[in-house]
Amino acid sequence: SESRTAVLLEPFVHQVGGHMSMMKYDEHTVCKPLVSQELSFYESLPLAMRQFTPQYKGIVSVHLKKDSLGNLTLLASPSLQTESCGRLDNTVGDSSVTIWHKRKWAASTGTSNEHTLVKWSHTQLTKTFKDSCPGKMLLRTDLQHCTDSLLEDANGNQPERKSYNPWGLHCHRQHLNRMSSKHNENKLHQFLLLENVVSKYNYPCILDLKMGTRQHGDDASEEKKARHIKKCEQSTSASLGVRICGMQVYQADTGHFLCKDKYYGRKLSVEGFRQTLRQFLCNGNHLRTDLLEPIILRLKALLSVIRKQSSYRFYSSSLLIIYEGQEHKENTAPLDNHPHFQKTNCTPSHGTNHSRVDIRMIDFAHTTFKGSKCNHTTYDGPDHGYIFGLENLIKILQNISEGK
Repeated sequence: SESRTAVLLEPFVHQVGGHMSMMKYDEHTVCKPLVSQELSFYESLPLAMRQFTPQYKGIVSVHLKKDSLGNLTLLASPSLQTESCGRLDNTVGDSSVTIWHKRKWAASTGTSNEHTLVKWSHTQLTKTFKDSCPGKMLLRTDLQHCTDSLLEDANGNQPERKSYNPWGLHCHRQHLNRMSSKHNENKLHQFLLLENVVSKYNYPCILDLKMGTRQHGDDASEEKKARHIKKCEQSTSASLGVRICGMQVYQADTGHFLCKDKYYGRKLSVEGFRQTLRQFLCNGNHLRTDLLEPIILRLKALLSVIRKQSSYRFYSSSLLIIYEGQEHKENTAPLDNHPHFQKTNCTPSHGTNHSRVDIRMIDFAHTTFKGSKCNHTTYDGPDHGYIFGLENLIKILQNISEGK
């Protein structure tokens, strides 16, 4: 481990929700800033929950590096405390990767704003993706410079044709700005290393659901507590115990991911939530009915586990539903049958093949449980807010399965 060179951290392009930047460490590993309460959760994780959480792989030191041109990069320094995470590529000198991280050092002069990001050419960016995702054609040639205007327009609508999900880059840009304004270049930051739960998918379709009827942690200030309570009351968190925090779903008819962010999810009514859940299972040609049974079965298995976890409160944690967007050919309806197909009117496709699906709980920075090193508040019994959300989610998916 000591002889390994520094690893250049890339933005994780399949991050669909959250506000903390998730970074790609290697093909099978992501990392995020360490929060002691989240580390405490992973270190004492109940055996029954391990199948529903990313594998914890250790801790790594990360520091900012500024080059002679004033561009900023994030470098991880593998050490003995880092557990084995597979092959670590020496990508530090690769300019086609470095472009992801370059940011003009305007923050130090006070002339920057949070939207400052160096522009790239689509040829460089395509090369980066081909190098880092061999055989995974996630991008098309119509790449464009990613700004926040891609997330929503003035009316709150989102453009639906995108080659990639911009949310991860949005978080990464904000994270670099925060780090560069608060800390000097030499400061070491501790990051958690976690399993990349979508690494096995060619076209990962991901739904990020904020679970529970309460989102604020026990340590939240009165101002933050009031803010989170208001968000819950004004969204499906209060009525359903679950709200959409982000989504990407591969559209076979266009070759693009359809993306929605947390602002879209907050505005949804109960019916809007149900329609978006249906949209998540629609590939542009038909409804993926083959996914419903395996997703429902996994959610029921998770529900059974959560009911047995006394004292746990998963405040502000998310649940990921993941499936492969690339269908087997026998399940794919011919495109020429639907020359004017509307995405919102997906017709059921009855394939016999059970597609790979995955259900994972993530984000435990505000999770509390009896014996946690970081929290002195203890609760009795299971997390009823989380259970309420899971039960409603299962019910809605069952209704979709029954054609309701």
